[in-house]
Amino acid sequence: METSDTSRESRFDWPLCQEAEDAVIECLHACASKSEFIAALERRMRDETGTLLIDWVDHLAVHEEELRTFREAGYTLDPLGETPEGAPALWHPEAMLPRVLVADPDEPMTVAIHADSIADFLAAHGVSGNLNGSPLTRYRTAVVAEENGVRLLVVERRGYRGYIPATLVPGRAAATLIAHESWRTRPRDFEDDAVGWSRTQSWLNRVIGVAGRDVACAAIFAEERTFWQRRNRAAQVQKARQDRLGLGWANHDHHTFRSSRHHFVDLMQALEKLGFERRERYYAGAQAGWGAQILEQPVEGLVAFCDVDLEPEETEIDFSRIQLPHSSRLGTIGLWVGLHGESFLQAGMHHLECRFDYALLREQLASEGVQTMKPFSDLPFLKQAFTEGERWAVRPERAERLRREGLITQQQYDTFMREGAIGSHLENLQRKGGFKGFNQKSVSAIIAAVDPRVQLVH
Repeated sequence: METSDTSRESRFDWPLCQEAEDAVIECLHACASKSEFIAALERRMRDETGTLLIDWVDHLAVHEEELRTFREAGYTLDPLGETPEGAPALWHPEAMLPRVLVADPDEPMTVAIHADSIADFLAAHGVSGNLNGSPLTRYRTAVVAEENGVRLLVVERRGYRGYIPATLVPGRAAATLIAHESWRTRPRDFEDDAVGWSRTQSWLNRVIGVAGRDVACAAIFAEERTFWQRRNRAAQVQKARQDRLGLGWANHDHHTFRSSRHHFVDLMQALEKLGFERRERYYAGAQAGWGAQILEQPVEGLVAFCDVDLEPEETEIDFSRIQLPHSSRLGTIGLWVGLHGESFLQAGMHHLECRFDYALLREQLASEGVQTMKPFSDLPFLKQAFTEGERWAVRPERAERLRREGLITQQQYDTFMREGAIGSHLENLQRKGGFKGFNQKSVSAIIAAVDPRVQLVH
């Protein structure tokens, strides 16, 4: 019998919450009509980064009389939305939309933008403001502009979902920096992946011990984005565009990690230590030879999409908890791991997916010499496409091991040695209706399309 946990984790039919998104968009339009700064920022986001204002909004603060619209659209009290004096904080539990606070009657309506760094955002816009909250603490804010009863706020978060800035505790800033530097400089390359995973789990335990679970999670994922970005030109181009507005990667949607069958449970255990909770699970073994476990860190708002090769007969196995046996063949994901390494060890993420204006980003990146593949989701509420893959050199010992075990042919070995293999992408995504799920059939199509054997250059 299916348990409630298993039932919840198997779900992938997230609803469309159009009424809730409409309420957010209407509020943003009203604020932009009164604030020249917000209107100009919205234009610059579209023109210079190919992004939409809504995808950068951390929260809105509206007056009590406007709150009813959000409640009727499905917003409810946020259990983690700690506020000063216990004022209500709302969220939509089934949608990917900004949260909503109640503004005091004598306070302006507020649009709060989330950036990786408050200081970077203020400097990029030539604004000098009083920063509320000490550096490297859990929650910081700064007023960017205030006009005609509308305030623009920029916020910086670090392992916290509430709204109360914290004063600096002795040693806390150092602990945060240590977490970043420790993960950035950790050993990633091991001859034996079992040894690598054992050492990585121990390393992870130390980082969590120094910084605490949620701050460690924020630091580790920031470092994983940086590691991936170093090896992907599309990421470098787009990050530079977003940095010109002081935004960073705060529009991230999900982080994709690939794993071998043998070590998938190790990946799950690492993410659980960081506070991730299992969401839906995909069983596409019979259809496409892969499976995926999606996880979400509720405090930090991070989503991890973790995929692995599956055999057709394994569609009933909880592969996120039960170690998969050795397979005599490699699917798309297993071959990628065989050529490049485990995502959480040597290789880094396969891709980072961020939220954009889908059509606009394609056009803008093309003008920068970055091409985009055919879309693999082209639905009214979900559009997705990879940038053309970044080709990585393949280490001879990795390719030789695959050839020796009969997992690739001699011709494939020769081509991988000569031309490398596709390693990573940036993913262009646009969501509508607050949709926070994925399209399993579309993911199957793109996984097949980016198989290194299909991508061999002739």
